[in-house]
Amino acid sequence: MFDGHWRKPVDQAMVPIGAAIRRAGVSADAITITGIAMSALCAVAIGAGQFRVALVLLILTGVPDALDGAVARAGGGGSKRGAFFDSVSDRFTDAIMFGGLAWYFAGEGGRVVMLPFALFAAASLISYQRAKAESLGFDAKGGIMERAERFIVLGVGLLFSELLVGVLWVMLVLSVLTVVQRFVKVWRQADRPVTPRSRYRRTRRRTSRPVAERWRTQLAARRDQRPR
Repeated sequence: MFDGHWRKPVDQAMVPIGAAIRRAGVSADAITITGIAMSALCAVAIGAGQFRVALVLLILTGVPDALDGAVARAGGGGSKRGAFFDSVSDRFTDAIMFGGLAWYFAGEGGRVVMLPFALFAAASLISYQRAKAESLGFDAKGGIMERAERFIVLGVGLLFSELLVGVLWVMLVLSVLTVVQRFVKVWRQADRPVTPRSRYRRTRRRTSRPVAERWRTQLAARRDQRPR
């Protein structure tokens, strides 16, 4: 949802900031590593039950996540290695965040400890759907609970800690709904038949060879068929 409505304005607003950071000699990879460190501290704070501290660290985690792409573009558009590193760091950040929640709930006791595990499974499936769809040439962007929305909802749960469990259940339901949305979106794209116009173009390319070329091919075939 964020990618479809606000990603472009935010990216445009980050352009001058990213350029300034790049001129200062800071690389996009360094910013990504800073975000990983912030998320690790946030997970520790969540596991310790320090939710207000965790909220501040969660906000600080989102800043590098928004800036690393702008810095990469300021340096010439980034690289495949940087894109890979950024994607892996996002998954790692999700893992340690939900790990911090699981650690906290384990101390509280009860089966609610499985809630962060279910959330991480749903978040991973959302990410996998997009990666796999794009590798096949389809578009799987969108959905009501993408990564930015998960950060926002988790922040609400940390701010109102007495509602944390309920907020996480809402996040889980919306994450599962996002999984269904992306699956249906890609399924419909994959189910589209090849248009008649595309078949016509391929037929034209196959049947538009020069007559002389076809004649030479036929002569060569006849020579090969002669007994030797």
